[in-house]
Amino acid sequence: MKMVPDTSVLIDGRITSMIKTGEYKDATIIVPEAVIAELEAQANQGREIGFSGLNELQALCKLAEEKVIELKFSGSRPSLEQVKLASGGEIDAMIRNIAIENSAQFVTSDNVQAEVARAKGLNVIYLRPQVTDFMPLAIDQFFDEHTIAVHLKERVCPVAKKGTINAMKLVQIRDTPTTEYELRTLAQEILERAKRDPDGFIEVEKRGITVVQIGSMRIAIARRPFSDGMEITAVRPIVDVTLKDYAKADVIRTRLSGEKRGLIIAGSPGSGKTTLAQSIATYLSDSGFVVKTMEAPRELQVPDQITQYSMLDGSMENTADVLMLVRPDFVIFDELRKNEDFKTFADMRLAGMGMVGVVHATDVRDALQRFSYRVDYGVLSQVINTIVFVKEGVITKIFDIGFTIKVPEGMGSEMHIRPVTTVTDYETGTLAYDVFRYDGETIIIPVGQTGGIRLQSPPVSSAKPPLQPPAFVTPPATARQGLVAEPPAGWEGELRTGWKLSEKEIQREIGRYTEGSVDVQMISDTKAVVYIDDKDVPAAIGKGGKNISAIVNKIGIGIDIKPKSEREKLRKDEEEFNLGGGVKIQTDKKQLTIIAPDHSGKIVDVFAGKEYLFTATVNEAGEIHLAKNSSIAQEMIRRSGAGEIIKLRPV
Repeated sequence: MKMVPDTSVLIDGRITSMIKTGEYKDATIIVPEAVIAELEAQANQGREIGFSGLNELQALCKLAEEKVIELKFSGSRPSLEQVKLASGGEIDAMIRNIAIENSAQFVTSDNVQAEVARAKGLNVIYLRPQVTDFMPLAIDQFFDEHTIAVHLKERVCPVAKKGTINAMKLVQIRDTPTTEYELRTLAQEILERAKRDPDGFIEVEKRGITVVQIGSMRIAIARRPFSDGMEITAVRPIVDVTLKDYAKADVIRTRLSGEKRGLIIAGSPGSGKTTLAQSIATYLSDSGFVVKTMEAPRELQVPDQITQYSMLDGSMENTADVLMLVRPDFVIFDELRKNEDFKTFADMRLAGMGMVGVVHATDVRDALQRFSYRVDYGVLSQVINTIVFVKEGVITKIFDIGFTIKVPEGMGSEMHIRPVTTVTDYETGTLAYDVFRYDGETIIIPVGQTGGIRLQSPPVSSAKPPLQPPAFVTPPATARQGLVAEPPAGWEGELRTGWKLSEKEIQREIGRYTEGSVDVQMISDTKAVVYIDDKDVPAAIGKGGKNISAIVNKIGIGIDIKPKSEREKLRKDEEEFNLGGGVKIQTDKKQLTIIAPDHSGKIVDVFAGKEYLFTATVNEAGEIHLAKNSSIAQEMIRRSGAGEIIKLRPV
């Protein structure tokens, strides 16, 4: 009997087992050179199926040496042109021609190849996929009821993660290291099972890496050059969790059954996100909803009535196009990583489809940040209604996403009213974050962490209080009935950050009408002075003040346009002096500035001689600014005239 196997049969690995059982004993096996070329190319690309086919060839050679079969090689290697046409069946035709030339039976596991061979008049043996009960895999020996994952690498003793999601530990499960031969044998068995088992499939196959799903077990096979040595990692779930097992399940059920059908599950790797996602999928399916999944790789363990979709032609966007036609009630998207994933999720949600997505993130800010660069913040609250955080298998936080028009919290009057996406803690009802657009960038600012005044006991002092301290200065004890209102550390730096944002926006708006540079100086929350070239002043102001009025109305900040020549004149009028060997003071027509670069960012007490005056925060530039007409500034000027030394002491 003469037999010509094609590439699929050698990769499948069943032909040697059939010979060993005596079914094809004394047969002449003719292997086309085109088959060897295909297997060699796949192995060179690091694809596991190439190595599996070469191992099968080696097994046939051993059977030939033992005189069990006769092995021959026939034909020629495919040319470059034939390789380019391989997807059109050119190489398959070369393999079939070998069977025709030798009047041999053609053996294949490829249904299309079998049908074409029959059409050509060949005697075809079609090895159908086996659907019988399978024996346990050899890798199963490394698992027990407490094992979550097994890690096998050549020249290293096998280790496993055991326990539960919130209490895992890595343990060594064998004293002898695994060998490359052992790992190759395990890999070949895994690939053969994936091809035969209806519940098994090869999810990813690229140079040096193959990811296989067999039932609930996900197996990654890595080899050189992708990894520094052959490695097999197998992961499987050890618990079956339903949605009702979670403490905050009622909140999720209420949202998904209502109008808020855009839900994100976030957490760090291994925190239990996928387990919660499959619990939600099962609950929705049991509640009468049509549910589909989008996964790459497919790893959710869901009932058979839930269809699991992967990437179509390498793109989730193509998969979404199909789902738009299928029209499910809910889609579970596991996991969102690439730009295309986030855009696809948003597009499907805005189309009215219920969406549950899984995202890697350590907190709500990270989750929002991953969306902010891909989805316009103005529609963020329509795409995402709820963010659920999972840690160690437990739902720890739930956030609601809303939308309003206001000044962002913590920014005070540095910004005008604008659209803001709000993030609220569901349990406490407190605002956690504001998301808004500024100067073309999406800013996510924590609420309650950027401002406010704290009260603390004042330093002991017998000093007389000044009449009326300015807003940036802390009054002495007697001015506030025994308490000092002191801004928190870094408060002025954060205020200056808000001013810098405003300065940048003013600079951009006025720059549209000028050719020279634009220098902006914020003098208060609602007022700015802008210095531009003298020749640019008319264009910036516009006819009848039209241009500057439009800018003021848009930004919400008063703007005083001045020519740069006036600033140069003003600088000549500035006064700078040292107060009797103490700190340096600068004054101009509007303000008094204390120069203290050594105390940058610190809170300091200001003394005149031994007498305490006030407490203030030195900004990042090493300066304290006071309005020149304020009582504090006038008091300092008066004392300097009396020859008193002004000193600073860190609090």
